[in-house]
Amino acid sequence: MCQIIDGAAIAERIRIEIKQQTMVLKEKTSVVPKLTVILVGDDPSSHIYVRNKINACIEAGFDSEVIKLPEATKEVQIISIIHSLNSDHNVHGILVQLPLPRHINEGNIVASIDPNKDVDGIHPLNIGRLFLGKPSFIACTPLGCIKLLEEYKVKISAKNAVVVGRSNIVGKPMAALLLHKNATVTICHSRTKNLPEITREADILVTAIGNPGYVTADMVKEGAVVIDVGINRLSSGKLIGDVDFASVINKAAMITPVPKGVGPMTIAMLLSNTLKAVCDQNG
Repeated sequence: MCQIIDGAAIAERIRIEIKQQTMVLKEKTSVVPKLTVILVGDDPSSHIYVRNKINACIEAGFDSEVIKLPEATKEVQIISIIHSLNSDHNVHGILVQLPLPRHINEGNIVASIDPNKDVDGIHPLNIGRLFLGKPSFIACTPLGCIKLLEEYKVKISAKNAVVVGRSNIVGKPMAALLLHKNATVTICHSRTKNLPEITREADILVTAIGNPGYVTADMVKEGAVVIDVGINRLSSGKLIGDVDFASVINKAAMITPVPKGVGPMTIAMLLSNTLKAVCDQNG
């Protein structure tokens, strides 16, 4: 019988722990963790994600700020704002909500963030540290996935892990984390041939492609652990993942649902990274 991985419950426990740690930090040092989010444009999903992150900060006892910028904002203006936040000692974490408008070079924006305030874990220096096995800040979603596997005592070492998706935010760091846990890792993407043959070899299958219901039962190994990172909103408003949950649940040993799977863990890891940033910056 398939076990449903309850990401929401684990994330809630982590958030309670972070809130308690924040209270202790305030009492001992009077330092209040602060996260600043830069939001460019009017993408509805981005606004929802940012609101959820800010609400989580408030609940944890953090200070938070959203800098909302119009769609037409120039790249140089955003970088200037980031530089001012880099030098602001009251700001401990900086997050630029992605995706950005097409006229803005995402790489330039991310690279302008102080790596010590990169609580999203996507600065080139932090990604490089991760691949070298000496991580500082780890991208929130992959970190959340690893925490779920650890919480459910999933053996990773010597297992075949397949990551479907090669983004810098999820796919690549996810593969690195699994590799550091001694899994044998395969990364698949849009140019991969015979994808179902590869995914059927996975003891641990992680999907992060943004294609609703793409992974069906015939693509999954009997008894696999399936981590569904996808969040896709249908025209009806319903949220579903990259995995056809109704069919795959009959083959997998464990599976994350959408919603209440990986999503809540991403926000919990953002809070965790921000608290780490505060402690690092204040010795």
